[in-house]
Amino acid sequence: MRILLLAGAFNSLTQRAHAELADRGHHLGVELVTRGTPLATLVPRHAPDLIVAPMLTTAVPREVWSAWPCLIVHPGPLGDRGPSSVDWAVHLGAERWGVTVLQANDAMDAGDIWATAECPFPAVGKSDLYRNEIADAAIEALLTAVARFASGTHRPEPQHTLPATRLLGRPRPPLRQADRRIDWAADPTETVLRTLRAADSRPGVRDELLGGTWFLHGGHPEDTLTGRPGELLATRHGALCRATVDGAVWIPELRPARAPGEPATVKLPATLALGDRLPPLPEAPAPLEAGDGPRTWTDIRYHEDGPAGFLRFAFPGGAMSTDHCRRLLAAYRYACTRPTTVLVLGGQRDFFSNGIHLNVIEAAADPAVESWANINAIDDLVHAVLTTTDRLVIAALGGNAAAGGAMLALAADEVWCRSAAVLNPHYRLMGLHGSEYWTYTLPRRVGPEAAGHLTARALPVTAARGQRLGLVDRILDCTAQEFGDHTGRLARRLAAAPGIQPRIAAKKERRESDEARRPLAAYRADELARMRRTFFDPDAPYHALRRAFVRKEPPPGTPAHLNAGAAHAGGTAQVSP
Repeated sequence: MRILLLAGAFNSLTQRAHAELADRGHHLGVELVTRGTPLATLVPRHAPDLIVAPMLTTAVPREVWSAWPCLIVHPGPLGDRGPSSVDWAVHLGAERWGVTVLQANDAMDAGDIWATAECPFPAVGKSDLYRNEIADAAIEALLTAVARFASGTHRPEPQHTLPATRLLGRPRPPLRQADRRIDWAADPTETVLRTLRAADSRPGVRDELLGGTWFLHGGHPEDTLTGRPGELLATRHGALCRATVDGAVWIPELRPARAPGEPATVKLPATLALGDRLPPLPEAPAPLEAGDGPRTWTDIRYHEDGPAGFLRFAFPGGAMSTDHCRRLLAAYRYACTRPTTVLVLGGQRDFFSNGIHLNVIEAAADPAVESWANINAIDDLVHAVLTTTDRLVIAALGGNAAAGGAMLALAADEVWCRSAAVLNPHYRLMGLHGSEYWTYTLPRRVGPEAAGHLTARALPVTAARGQRLGLVDRILDCTAQEFGDHTGRLARRLAAAPGIQPRIAAKKERRESDEARRPLAAYRADELARMRRTFFDPDAPYHALRRAFVRKEPPPGTPAHLNAGAAHAGGTAQVSP
């Protein structure tokens, strides 16, 4: 079918819907919608059989939904209505949730039901849930709805006929900042955590801190440090620890309130955002190897299970700053001193990595200098992975990976993906050639022609298609919560396999042969020469694209590559032999 996707942004769910529908042979168009988008003019150009809205914050106009069948993906169970569905579910501590696919009509979220799917609701942040449990349920319901529509025989169910026993949700108003307010003098840790997690990516929790107004993003429990409620207790890797009435929480990121007439502000590691306002606080170290002690947060952990080592990391939004890369490299080097035969890199739920940290770069005194430092730091990490020849390295992607983060995964010997992961192995949309040794690793896996195709088209790829292309070696069909245990069992089995040592020896020989053919230093030099020219050219598109991205500026229209289809496949990328 010809399916037109309408979306407020080409976000994670829209990308996954696009990739999943494309995998099933549908012909896709995309229109990104703002309040001023002339949908009545644009939609006829696509001549769709069906319109699907995976993520839309504005109403579909009557002249569109009355002329074409239009399915809305609502991130709430049957009976739920309103713009803050997932926020309310996290805020109130729901244990199960769901997604409803309904037909657009005059009333918001009130159309006939085409499909529903339920999902578990673990105690993690809203954005993590949205990219994982909610997205899994959304794709299940969407594919069911599309198949029902294609059959031509299914009739959707009017909501007003549903019995009360089937309604798991109810209409709710927007969740405002007044509802999200934290009372540091009275709220226990669990309440504070739910409040923070219900706003972790957007919009954050508005609060007063050190004489300024800030939005707090993300929250993790701390069971050891204590103090006067609301007091700042310590820092760790850019995060702040703040006391509650019965414990404390770690807050990884802050965003200053926007001043009237000023551009949108940028979310940053908390200590970086505070700058000179930050009082002297102890830096509370966390052990790299953690046992069964009290709960405490850190973004990098290492543990072993027999001959398998596991280096887990989780950075907000998947972005890796210069500091993140350097600390992860130090942890990786430590892991390589351990007597293991298999080392798993990643393996957490949610993002694997999205490459360099554009927010930190944007906030730097000299973004060009910080861009250069960041790309060199991640290159150092990728080089360490590529030159590890005494064990097998597994990149375990519990969630999405993009740009340099996708290329970091390709440096490993094997790439294991949760079936729901989406890959974006390209840099073009940020005006960058890219580095991370991709001109070596990507053609090595998929061939030069496919590498050029992927980087030029700049479209999302499902894990299944990634496996067909050669980007992915193993797919794990499991929930986000199960991914860590599944990778653990597989890694232990691989490490104990009788053929592990011959595989390691063969890997070492291949690396030596590749190095003799063309040194890794040559790939890096060529890539970085292009990146340096871009970073230090103030007129390069990268700077405007980065600024628009981190400040969430809507695009002036739908980017051309989203509708280029096969016509864009003729584009090529610069790939070294």
